[in-house]
Amino acid sequence: MDFFTFDMTETQTGSLSSLALAHLGDAVYELMVRSFLVSRGRETNRSLHQATVALVSAPAQAAGAERIAGMLTEEEREVYRRGRNAHVHAVPHGATPREYHAATALEALFGYLYLKGRRERLNQLFAAILEVEDHGV
Repeated sequence: MDFFTFDMTETQTGSLSSLALAHLGDAVYELMVRSFLVSRGRETNRSLHQATVALVSAPAQAAGAERIAGMLTEEEREVYRRGRNAHVHAVPHGATPREYHAATALEALFGYLYLKGRRERLNQLFAAILEVEDHGV
């Protein structure tokens, strides 16, 4: 099995909870952030870590979700809505409940797209979130 390449059916992805999608999407999003930062030439571990933490924080992800809201397809909006409405048990310090729900929704969307094998779409949304040119990612 290739754990880097998925193409799950709608039934398979639909059977997963929004929090399961967000769990995976959190890792997908962070890997994209780390790859982006390394490609930009950040050299010290400290600067990489600080920049990563800033970009994957709930407030930053919530702001990114707002940036791409108008780009989402109906299918993506539904996954996002399910993620936003997921019952989280705690909100981390430094984030409002609204920000945390939006961040969870964004992560669920990224997890869903990853499992569906939609790498090009992930890259489009990620570039829009970070407001970079397509050729820069």
